[in-house]
Amino acid sequence: MGNRRSRLLWPVLGLPAIFWMALFFAIPLYVVLCVAFGTVDPVFRNSVPVWNPLDWSFSQVSVVFNRLFGPDNFYLPAVLRTLLYVIIAVAACLLIAFPVSWFTARYAGKRKALVLTLLVAPFWISYMMRMLAWVNLLQDDGWVNKVVSLNGLLPTEQSWLSGRPTTVVLGLIYGYVPYMILPLFAALDRINPSLLEAARDLGASGFDVFRRVIVPMSIPGVAAGMLLVALPMMGDYFTSDLLSGSPNTSMIGNLINNSVTTPGQSGQAAVLLLLVLIFLAAPMIWYTRSTARSEVRS
Repeated sequence: MGNRRSRLLWPVLGLPAIFWMALFFAIPLYVVLCVAFGTVDPVFRNSVPVWNPLDWSFSQVSVVFNRLFGPDNFYLPAVLRTLLYVIIAVAACLLIAFPVSWFTARYAGKRKALVLTLLVAPFWISYMMRMLAWVNLLQDDGWVNKVVSLNGLLPTEQSWLSGRPTTVVLGLIYGYVPYMILPLFAALDRINPSLLEAARDLGASGFDVFRRVIVPMSIPGVAAGMLLVALPMMGDYFTSDLLSGSPNTSMIGNLINNSVTTPGQSGQAAVLLLLVLIFLAAPMIWYTRSTARSEVRS
């Protein structure tokens, strides 16, 4: 009787999570599929979802693929631009977060919680409010130009909000770097200091300790941080809208947002969303499988 109860316990405890995933993931995903493979009302130009999979149409899919790879490929630059921005921003977040996380894990001592709180506290403010603050700082008469030009003494003022890719990438870095710091800190904090001391006792230099001990043991945190940063960046559209607003810096998130707000293009937005989901599913599956293998080996 006890074994039977224990076998039923975990499925019962998992029911709320199953209900949650079905309500907020599976059902919305099915709605997106029905819109992506639906039709467009010829009169009112509204997207008409098709709920029966046997009646799904691929007209919206063909339109998106033509705009990606066909002669009318004006979607492709935004997709390539998104990949470039995300790669640069993720690499910059890693370069910023690694030394910060290492200092917090090894030298903050009893003040680790305080240091992490100070690092993350500014990001408890709304993302929109933080980006609007950057808009004020980066205006032609903002503080950034005042500092760069020494309050007008030097003719080095820049128009930061005039569609500059650099501004968009810096906005992405600022907006998502905490998501890199936290998993990196968790991974680095678990490294046993005795391993570092043993490596030094065996004659390893500081660089060798970093390369042979710290980096391999921090890979799970690096992978988790890169995923946590890259996933929201791929769908980000707000940063480009606020800090640039130019078609020359639009990302795939901007394509999706513009398609949603354009009559008759909701199906194309759904197709783009599914393509992003498929693209991001591969690294997520790789990370979960590699994490499971490492846990089994340990």
